[in-house]
Amino acid sequence: MLEKLGLALPIVQAPMAGVATPALAAAVSDAGGLGSIGMGATDARGARAMIEELRTRTARPFNVNLFVHEAPRPDLARDRAWLDALAPLFTEFGATPPASLRKIYKSFADDPEMLALMLEVKPAVVSLHFGLPPAATIRALKSAGILLVATATSPEEAQRIEDAGLDAIVAQGYEAGGHRGIFDPAGADDRLGTVALTRLLVRKSRLPVIAAGGIMDGAGIGAVLDLGAAAAQLGTAFISCPESAADAAYRAALLGAEGRHTRMTSAISGRPARVVANRFAAAAEVLDACPPDYPIAYDAGKALHAAASAGGEYGYGAQWAGQGAPLSRPMPAAELVATLARELAETRGLGAGRLPPS
Repeated sequence: MLEKLGLALPIVQAPMAGVATPALAAAVSDAGGLGSIGMGATDARGARAMIEELRTRTARPFNVNLFVHEAPRPDLARDRAWLDALAPLFTEFGATPPASLRKIYKSFADDPEMLALMLEVKPAVVSLHFGLPPAATIRALKSAGILLVATATSPEEAQRIEDAGLDAIVAQGYEAGGHRGIFDPAGADDRLGTVALTRLLVRKSRLPVIAAGGIMDGAGIGAVLDLGAAAAQLGTAFISCPESAADAAYRAALLGAEGRHTRMTSAISGRPARVVANRFAAAAEVLDACPPDYPIAYDAGKALHAAASAGGEYGYGAQWAGQGAPLSRPMPAAELVATLARELAETRGLGAGRLPPS
């Protein structure tokens, strides 16, 4: 897979919808890794603009990530109960909750415009999160020459990815920041860590495995390669790069005390996601209500963040981060990739300036 993409390094920058920018992805791709952009928070028109900008910045391959979540179940009573539970938080900032909640994002499984765009622009890689689209969609993407990758949080999900005919699996450990890629958030979750999950999938799957979760430096990359992974995916490591879209409050939280204590919560978006221990994460632990399905709950979360930010409080944002956040190093993305490559070479006894075999 690395050879087909022409990658010099077994490093994938996680897509991180809303944080990964074309500038970040281009810098990573130009430095020898695989840069990525996430389309989970935009439509086909916004996706086209991001891809066009990315292609003005690099001629190297890159990854486009799409969310394939199940359609949310309408439940007006649950929506109302959730808004009532959040009401005291809105009141703290002199605001009121929305009168109702919307399904603010489409699933790729229900977005023919996004599929048409992918078939037109043909990114080198399309990665899928939260599940798999219909078989006909997979066949169309593969027929267009696109490499397909999907996230698995368990061996069972990995088997479904392999059976669907995809090209690689992202093994997302429970340490990982951002949205957990579990197919069914209401189902059982063994919460497998990166090491155990990577090794299980390497042993049981015929597909290349990309390890993700808690990997922040060359030593971490080397460790998962030794487990049999084909590459490592890093997300939190790139948030503090100047090319990311993270705002000043997010960067401060990542590098401050909050970043040393992350939490998994469904309160912000309606799906489990790991976030720095900010005020929203703390409030979620005592809320006496169940959030609506993703992405309906996200509509409330974004409204609360807007109200709090207007009042000078930035601890209600979606400040996603993995458990490796305290190892974050603010530096330009190209410099970070070079640092990771040097550290990886050193851990493998190759000496600085030499790269490990892919």
